[in-house]
Amino acid sequence: MSAAAFMTALFDAARSHQSWAETVLEELVRLESPSGDPDALASCARRLVGVLREEGLQVDIRSSGGLRHVRAETGSGRTALVLGHYDTVWPVGTLAEMPLRRENGRLYGPGVFDMKAGIVIALLALRALRDAGRRHERIVMLWTADEEVGSGTSRALIEEEARGADAVFVLEPALPDGGVKTARRGLGEFRIEASGIAAHAGVEPERGASAVHELVRQIAGVLALHEPSHGITINVGTIRGGSRPNVVAESAEALVDVRVASADAARRVAEAMARLAPVDPRVRITVSGGLNRPPFERTPAVEHLYMLARGLAASLGRELPDGATGGGSDGNLTAALGVPTLDGLGAHGGGAHARHEHIELDSLAFRGALLAGLLASGTMTQLRTDARDGRADHET
Repeated sequence: MSAAAFMTALFDAARSHQSWAETVLEELVRLESPSGDPDALASCARRLVGVLREEGLQVDIRSSGGLRHVRAETGSGRTALVLGHYDTVWPVGTLAEMPLRRENGRLYGPGVFDMKAGIVIALLALRALRDAGRRHERIVMLWTADEEVGSGTSRALIEEEARGADAVFVLEPALPDGGVKTARRGLGEFRIEASGIAAHAGVEPERGASAVHELVRQIAGVLALHEPSHGITINVGTIRGGSRPNVVAESAEALVDVRVASADAARRVAEAMARLAPVDPRVRITVSGGLNRPPFERTPAVEHLYMLARGLAASLGRELPDGATGGGSDGNLTAALGVPTLDGLGAHGGGAHARHEHIELDSLAFRGALLAGLLASGTMTQLRTDARDGRADHET
């Protein structure tokens, strides 16, 4: 069967389940699931588990830190890890101010774009494969509960599953042009704390050692690391310190956001932060934090996986661009292990973390068919061959 016929069958099957997919998506969005709210997360997880079991997957809950990460499995053969999260940035009660609504082919609502639509797209892919009569590889789905707050309790599980996978497909939202993500910056946060000596600023300033003054000197040094052309961006997001204008400040702190495009850039920043030392020896400097997501680099393995996806999209007469983003995801963790990872396979839309968060409803079937094509038996076998040029006329 040609790739065109193969993908057309998957697309037609996905479209036949569009109404079902929209219904499930609305159910999940109505189950508000903010990070850090175990009860709300548990309610959403219960429905997610129910849907997965209804679709015939073997499901189990992996609990960590009081949170429930949902793992599901089906099929046999090479292993594809389908990865995403069901936590959102929106607190319980947001739906009262930002209700689900449809307008001009879009579905608006908290968490619909980032990234509950991605979960539904994965389920739609399975239905498309089944209806089109296509076998698929061993699929492990992992839907975590803490991605929006750094994946602290899920990271070990994500990395464990990724090490056993031939490829990872991340159902985070697409780029604004509908493209997939083949690179992400690594990111982290550092806290710089200065402890000085308080004194009266007018009567005996020489007895004091200003934590604020020292922190300003340190910030100047940190900002010298800001080199966008070399893949490093630094943002001093908050500064706090001192008590009154007429008191030499005893304490001060700054929070610094760091984004890096490569492992080399990550090392440079980490080493520079570790070397920070006070100019005034009477002030103590403490640096904590670090990079919590390594950079996701566009390696040949990532490019190869993208070319396969681009070829499948082309067989439906669609372009599939790719690009990089400064935001992080759990795809950073899997790509850093050297596992071929393709991110941004979720819905086309916009407004992540914003009041106008929405998806384009007509993107669901195409995205479901695209993922189905990647999961179908035989597709991932090509990962073991030389990288191809993305042509759409191979047999499948």
